[in-house]
Amino acid sequence: MATLGNMGSKRQVALVTGGSRGIGFGIAERLAREGYALVINGVRGEAEVAESLSRLRAHGVEVVYAPGDVASDAGREALLERALASFGPPNLLVNNAGVAPKERRDVLEMTRESYERVLGTNLAGPLFLTQLVVRHMLAAREREPDFAACVVNVSSISASVVSTNRGEYCIAKAGLAMLTQLFATRLGPLGIPVYEVRPGVIQTDMTAGVAAKYDQLIANGLCVQPRWGYPEDVGRAVAALARGDFPYSTGQVIVVDGGLTIPRL
Repeated sequence: MATLGNMGSKRQVALVTGGSRGIGFGIAERLAREGYALVINGVRGEAEVAESLSRLRAHGVEVVYAPGDVASDAGREALLERALASFGPPNLLVNNAGVAPKERRDVLEMTRESYERVLGTNLAGPLFLTQLVVRHMLAAREREPDFAACVVNVSSISASVVSTNRGEYCIAKAGLAMLTQLFATRLGPLGIPVYEVRPGVIQTDMTAGVAAKYDQLIANGLCVQPRWGYPEDVGRAVAALARGDFPYSTGQVIVVDGGLTIPRL
């Protein structure tokens, strides 16, 4: 079976949703260092992400920005159309785009509006984008039997660690864990591995508002490795999966949390 790591001189293309900042940028930059041509998706205008795109291009790879909201049918179709027009079918899909609740509320006070917004981006988006992209991957495989393909879903320890003041986020990430296993099971016989990467407390703009809280928790032993995680940590995990370093592990979870979720007394 062809893997992304053994395609020789063939250009490998990665589509990274939410790839212009935070964890997504860390993933994109690691992939750029490994020579991937990149399709970076986001909802901001291209001028707003110009600095990020420039930093990625500095690694000597082609980078295309494909705006589109993964929560909408039109947004998913637009970003995929841009990707296909630029490079053809991607070899690697990284479902990373995600949002947090605009306002943290107790699960008893969660609003339908917040639930639908978070689930739309964090769960429905990856589900229906994966459907679209995989169809093109399979069509490419028919034309080119050694076409390598892989899907990586970026989840969160919130898939299994409860936060009662952002229940909609936890529900979405738990659903993404099952989505990974569903697609892994469906696509395994077709030679397309699907993985979940589950970050812990990662230092990004999304966590900036609670930085002081987590600084204290980490200092008090929250993680076995006493530091914040960084987007680069997640990027390294995604790159290893894409290279085929775990060829017999489809459907599995790679936890990048510094040991936070190890049960301890």
